[in-house]
Amino acid sequence: MKFSVEREKLQRALTHVSSIIGSRSMLPLLGNVLINAQDGVLTLTTTDLEMRMTTSIEADIEEAGSTTLPARKLVSMVNTMTGAKVNFNVNDHDQAQVSCGTGRFRLLGLAASDFPEAADFEVIREIKLKEGDFKRMIGHVSYAACTDDSRKVLTGVLMSVRESGLTLVTTDGKRMAMQEVAAEEISGGDGDAIIAIRTMAEARRLMENDRVMTLKLGEKQCSFVIGNFTLTAKLIEGNYPNYRQVIPSGFKFTVEIPTAALLSKIEAVSLVLSENSSFIVMDFEDNKLKLAASSAEVGDANDEIDVEYSGDDFNVSFNPAFLADPLKATDAEMVKFKLNDSVTPVAIEAGEGFLYVIMPIRKK
Repeated sequence: MKFSVEREKLQRALTHVSSIIGSRSMLPLLGNVLINAQDGVLTLTTTDLEMRMTTSIEADIEEAGSTTLPARKLVSMVNTMTGAKVNFNVNDHDQAQVSCGTGRFRLLGLAASDFPEAADFEVIREIKLKEGDFKRMIGHVSYAACTDDSRKVLTGVLMSVRESGLTLVTTDGKRMAMQEVAAEEISGGDGDAIIAIRTMAEARRLMENDRVMTLKLGEKQCSFVIGNFTLTAKLIEGNYPNYRQVIPSGFKFTVEIPTAALLSKIEAVSLVLSENSSFIVMDFEDNKLKLAASSAEVGDANDEIDVEYSGDDFNVSFNPAFLADPLKATDAEMVKFKLNDSVTPVAIEAGEGFLYVIMPIRKK
């Protein structure tokens, strides 16, 4: 196999496909990138057996063929190169001579015939939407997923497909984040799928703003077609909880608060907290929101924000990290707090289609 390819195109393609490779694989072949050169196209593929990423770039093919080479070593080599084109010459023993500019390298590869084949994937439904919209959706909900592997279903993102649009949901049992958006096109009918957080993160890295991407869902797999990259991954199997049950049917109070000011004051008063005291208190009074925190080991802190509120005085306590997460993720200038009392779930709305439900902390 012999070919040459533009260094910048190769660098971008290798950087993305190598990102899914695990650092502790027991199979050396899973640390390699499958390289196939044919008909003026260079196809690069990697897999960790849970995900598979493929992309294609133009190349000058002198001799067609395929091999696998150590992905991260190859990325590092290409990153040091300064020439315009990278030249590959691979012999029958999968030894690659790689050159660019004045640099010369020899890489020991493994046979392409041993690389895992892609699993059969029958598409049930297909969604088209703007990459920028989906990228924001993932950012708005990913932080609320469970990190406990014993609750596997909750470690993923629920994707609920309906005729009206797409909904992403995450929950760890103490809070829930939900984002809805209208899709450009949906085919295959209604349905749900649970996608691993890591899969979502890898897909998000590929997304830009103005392109339309395609998401394909099957019985046990999903596939993201983003630009000239295709990311295929296993779905998480199981039944996701009925997330709409945790949303209160109504609220007594709605308070609109500037996002940046609230986040800044939450972070400030939280500085005095310790492991033995991990909540902040929000006091709603006449046109004031007061924030307070204290710990026996550090001290106490207080701050306040002017808000439009004329109801009865009451206070509610929260985990400050849980309270700050949606504020960090949103680009909305104002957030709406919807409350009933100090013990029932509180809803936060931030921007179109976003809802965050959090349980207050009951102070002992």
